[in-house]
Amino acid sequence: MVDKRHPRPGDQTGPGRQAGQVRPGGQAGPGAVPLYGFQPPVGTPYGLEVSTVEEFFAQHDDWPWNPPRPGRATFHYLILVTEGELAHDVDHVTRTVTPGQWLWVRPGHAQCWHPPGAARGPFILFEPDVLRPDLARLMAPLTAHDAPAVLSPHPDDGAWLQQTALQLLDEHRALGRRPLDVHHALRRSLLESLLLRLANSPGIAPATAGTGRADRYGRFLDVLELHFRELHHAADYAALLGCSVRTLSRAARDATGKGVRELIDERRLLEARRLLGNARWDARAVALHLGFTDPANFGRFFRDRTGLTPAAYAARDTRTDP
Repeated sequence: MVDKRHPRPGDQTGPGRQAGQVRPGGQAGPGAVPLYGFQPPVGTPYGLEVSTVEEFFAQHDDWPWNPPRPGRATFHYLILVTEGELAHDVDHVTRTVTPGQWLWVRPGHAQCWHPPGAARGPFILFEPDVLRPDLARLMAPLTAHDAPAVLSPHPDDGAWLQQTALQLLDEHRALGRRPLDVHHALRRSLLESLLLRLANSPGIAPATAGTGRADRYGRFLDVLELHFRELHHAADYAALLGCSVRTLSRAARDATGKGVRELIDERRLLEARRLLGNARWDARAVALHLGFTDPANFGRFFRDRTGLTPAAYAARDTRTDP
């Protein structure tokens, strides 16, 4: 586990792998949302850890909900609620997760815990590269950055998913009972089985792995995540991917029904919301960070898409989903 996400008993300063988000010019803002890397407890193999929500709450008297502290991670948080309700902020929106539902916080999402409640259920954390490449492509719609944060599986899948999650928890706790490579293979197999079934949830687009366009769209998302701050035109990404703008546009529309420029703008807008929200950057710093040459242009960009000025958005309280 990682410092300040799951500090270990006896830790004094808890030096985890943490990188604070940096303001333009190299200065970290005092309200910057920190980025946490994956660091499992000693003896836990590979980038997968399984616990329970109640254990997490029991081990942390005053962190990270007193006061609430937003953060971002390089790994996936996946929680099944089996009892009670769990409130959790994902990208500045409060989600309420009820029994039978799953909360999924994907890498890069801004998140913030609420005070502990009566929520119970398995808590799975894993790095993206735990999944085998062929299965990762099949699960791309489920692991995508813009996939739903709260999943309500098909009723026929609910009991099976819960049982598989509990089997994964049991195998994770079985470290030392069998050879390490067998132990990890079992954990990964159970995780992949769980995710493949979870991909059947309403609201998740069917996977189209194996087609050239689907692969190209996946590669586009990868390079978009790396370059959305400085590259803002479809031609930039087509050049990076070695294809024509028309080919890239078709791949994007096949996958999402949206154009490449719209997807680029959505990613820039998401980052702007994150930085203006809990990170508390001012509009001028956000504009520079996202490649706008004039803060006024950023203001128009933001207002046209949200109906609010950057200042008005920053002044709002965290919104709550209906």
